[in-house]
Amino acid sequence: MIEDTMTLLSLLGRIMRYFLLRPETLFLLCISLALWSYFFHTDEVKTIVKSSRDAVKMVKGKVAEIMQNERFGGLDVLDAEFSKTWEFKSNNVAVYSIQGRRDHMEDRFEVLTDIVNKTHPSIFGIFDGHGGEAAADFAKAHLPEALQKEKDKEKDEKKESSGLSYPSILEQQILAVDREMLDKLSATYNEAGTTCLVALLSDKELTVANVGDSRGVLCDKDGNAIPLSHDHKPYQLKERKRIKKAGGFISFNGSWRVQGILAMSRSLGDYPLKNLNVVIPDPDIMSFDLDKLQPEFMILASDGLWDAFSNEEAVRFIKERLDEPHFGAKSIVLQSFYRGCPDNITVMVVKFKGKASEQ
Repeated sequence: MIEDTMTLLSLLGRIMRYFLLRPETLFLLCISLALWSYFFHTDEVKTIVKSSRDAVKMVKGKVAEIMQNERFGGLDVLDAEFSKTWEFKSNNVAVYSIQGRRDHMEDRFEVLTDIVNKTHPSIFGIFDGHGGEAAADFAKAHLPEALQKEKDKEKDEKKESSGLSYPSILEQQILAVDREMLDKLSATYNEAGTTCLVALLSDKELTVANVGDSRGVLCDKDGNAIPLSHDHKPYQLKERKRIKKAGGFISFNGSWRVQGILAMSRSLGDYPLKNLNVVIPDPDIMSFDLDKLQPEFMILASDGLWDAFSNEEAVRFIKERLDEPHFGAKSIVLQSFYRGCPDNITVMVVKFKGKASEQ
């Protein structure tokens, strides 16, 4: 019996030596190791593997609920599971926001409508903070109000025909709020920052300004997903060139980060990175003709949603749930959570069928 075992082991050993010690095998092994060392750092690989395992565990833990609750609008979920849950509902706007698996809730949102004078544009904002709540709180408290005051001033001075356009107003006020924020936060060495996604909605025009990686998408009359913004990520060619020109760098640590720190290339706040000029507050601004698009609804959301949904999938999901109390916002937030999203998640859905004048 022992001899048979030894003979088998000896045979296996010869087979292994034959295949493993062949020049072709050794050559391919060396090339593979060299490529692996070149493209990846050991710590980064560990981070990626750990993140993947954590995501799988989170998803497995919720498979039963997902299978039994394909539509989450009727799902009875304890708010305590999400630590903090915020919601807002008006005639044609609904917001649902959860802390989720994060230790702190850093997402903020704002909705401003002029009930007295409905000719004024409505203002919608999503602010996804990082490094603390201070920057998102500051943006929520000051930017929508500054935009509202600018429109009031234009009316008082009767400059409707010669005044600034919505894109110009958005750019000026976003940059001004960033300067004020930097002055305040740097005085106390507060390194917090935030994204900024703001939409101005009038009767015939939608103007959207974006800084960072919160995102907006619109559903047009044909059900197509129309991007309202584009994320500012360090790996994008334009952003990478700008960062390098400023003397900075990007590195990979689970995701591409500016100076190995920030996973977006533009933000409000973040005064240490602003001092290096590697992160900037400049918004990208897009305008849309509502008469041409005849949109059904738009989605404004923090990146917690977009980690789990593509633009097209999110539009399809909400389109099927517009009759729900939160116009599908609550359902898609819970779906993102159960898909394993580790971040705060905030989703705002604005319906266009009632038109801006009915808000």
